Amino acid sequence: MEATLTGPILYLLIIWGIVTATFLALLLWRSILTTHEDDQLCIDAAGEHFAQEQRELFAKITRLSKPIATSGIAAGALLLLIAGMWLYEGLKSF
Repeated sequence: MEATLTGPILYLLIIWGIVTATFLALLLWRSILTTHEDDQLCIDAAGEHFAQEQRELFAKITRLSKPIATSGIAAGALLLLIAGMWLYEGLKSF
């Protein structure tokens, strides 16, 4: 009995790998951005550009929330679909 992955399961595994890599890259990018974020910023009028940089950084982090959630859910759903198809194929050949 040959146990190679062919057909739709192989294509779904490739897509799952791409989606999961995207998800991990987005998480890494958010992690890098949050290392530059300050919890508290006490500045005077001369340091307003630092405050503006922090606001822009916070906006970038906020914009990443939806793509991270979407790619994470897609990766999980694809993994469940692949597992279900693999089990179905295994039970069908049994």
